[in-house]
Amino acid sequence: MNYRTSIAIVLIFTLFSCKEISETKTLSQPLNSLGYHSTKHLIEVADLQPILHDTEIKVIDFRKTADYKKGHIPGALHLWRPDIENKTYPYKGIMADKEALEATLSNLGIHRSDIVIIYDDRGLCDAARLWWVLKTHNFDNVKLLNGGLSAWNENQGLLDEEIPKVIPSKFTFPAAPSRSYCIDKEQLEYYLNELNLVLIDARTVDEYMGKRQKLGAQRAGRIPNSVHIDWMQAIEAKTTKKFKSRAALEQIYARAGTNMNNLVVTYCHTGVRSAHTTFVLTELLGYTNVKNYDGSWSEWSYFKDLPIEKDSVTSVMK
Repeated sequence: MNYRTSIAIVLIFTLFSCKEISETKTLSQPLNSLGYHSTKHLIEVADLQPILHDTEIKVIDFRKTADYKKGHIPGALHLWRPDIENKTYPYKGIMADKEALEATLSNLGIHRSDIVIIYDDRGLCDAARLWWVLKTHNFDNVKLLNGGLSAWNENQGLLDEEIPKVIPSKFTFPAAPSRSYCIDKEQLEYYLNELNLVLIDARTVDEYMGKRQKLGAQRAGRIPNSVHIDWMQAIEAKTTKKFKSRAALEQIYARAGTNMNNLVVTYCHTGVRSAHTTFVLTELLGYTNVKNYDGSWSEWSYFKDLPIEKDSVTSVMK
């Protein structure tokens, strides 16, 4: 082997090695120019595109079935809210149990070693619910696609109507569900009068005030002592649908009087919008004691003995 050939081989090896290292680094540490506490569970479109077809990348389109069929990111699998809900309750929204979720993920061909990347077309409001469910079950290889489908389209990403073929797996969660990010009705009742509790209502102001009663709720109003911060304030809702900067988010959530020592409980109608707020507080701002109330207003309003507050005459939302 002559000198020139040796140099060429070294250069080729170096280029491929650098490419592999670069892609791995990009995936685990997305560009963070906005000062977030962590971007471990966030990925940009530009970082997804080069690895889209890697075998251990599983993209999930978390939208309604009709929207998925009209066009989705190539190779994206499909899930929607009912797929991850427990339907045995008299109200909607409670997350499915461990065994049901394992069966759902197995049917999608997902393995525990895979990296699951989730998107929607609503500023990650829905996608964050799936992130929270997986996080609660100790599956940590999850990322939200910042800006969702809007960002994908903005970056000239192609859409596909083909339904990918799936080879079922035998997915199991690494451990029993964790209560770190989750709180139930009984626990919330216990903490409700604690001075250290900050309760954030992530719904619209009309829902918060009791002016509108969303379908599925039995009463209108809010849980007592709640602070209202609409989940949409955390994103650039009229433009990119991406998360706002850390500085902007800190100003928004400072209005709730929160600090790192508080127990912060988030809720909305069925724990979807509040899952988004949970993501913002824990991942982007670094709060360490945040719990999403799974049943949220649909459950709380169902029990007539639980206290509520309201400020307005109510009309029922269809």
